[in-house]
Amino acid sequence: MSFLQEPKLSKYDRDPALASPLAAAVTTEDRETIAQVAAALKDRRMRLAFQPVVYAADPSIIGFFEGFIRLLNLRDQVIPARDFMGAVEQTELGREIDCAALRMGLMALQRNPQIRVSINLSARSVGYQPWIGILRKALRDHPRLGQNLILEINEASALQVPDVLAPFMADMRGHGIVFALDDFAAGMTSLRLLRDLRFEIAKIDGDLVKHVDTSGEAQVVVRAAIALAQEVGMYVTAEAVETEGEANWLLAEGVGCLQGYLFGPPTVTPDFRAFRHGRPSLSGAAG
Repeated sequence: MSFLQEPKLSKYDRDPALASPLAAAVTTEDRETIAQVAAALKDRRMRLAFQPVVYAADPSIIGFFEGFIRLLNLRDQVIPARDFMGAVEQTELGREIDCAALRMGLMALQRNPQIRVSINLSARSVGYQPWIGILRKALRDHPRLGQNLILEINEASALQVPDVLAPFMADMRGHGIVFALDDFAAGMTSLRLLRDLRFEIAKIDGDLVKHVDTSGEAQVVVRAAIALAQEVGMYVTAEAVETEGEANWLLAEGVGCLQGYLFGPPTVTPDFRAFRHGRPSLSGAAG
């Protein structure tokens, strides 16, 4: 099955390549941005910003926090992810970004064992030894840590290396780790991918959520995405929720968790005390 959407490579608002006389200048600017990113990683000028993902039926209950990496330039300003993520996602620099995000997410869990955190990664990082080494060491040193960790993999990335993902996911589920399929329904949704990898959570792409309460076209696509996710046993969440109307429509359609600026922006100073137990079961995987 496929939805009538163009495939999207990532969640970072990537622009198509420019076919114009400005292309060379843009390429130079990209190189400068990538150099800033590499320097930020080397100098550890980075933070993890956390955004709450709340229970749709009771937004006062936080299901988990999603961690977003923030890389800083020499002026301590955030380098926008959309400016570099598309260019580095399939390179070693992309793997290093995933390592940094994972390391900071695991540290947050170690310091706050009462919370639950999701961390984004490219499926290619699963085969990157430094990344897998960070995860395995943390699980050895803190055996219960996996029960509060969610790993988010975007749909386009998962389609690239399903044969690598499948044994990794099976292994990590033994440690209690839950997997979320990010950007769900953004492009080509593979039934074989859903069958073979069996993600516990489907995160409906934010572009589809915008104005879903008033757009009949958006409602058709989102209803289909919800039905497909539920049919294969995935717990449904929606991202980029910005209005009460969107939130109410998604709740009525059976979405379990909501994420977006309506409930709080990503912040590097989260109040983890707001996390409460009694959170919804993510396909039986919640602690």
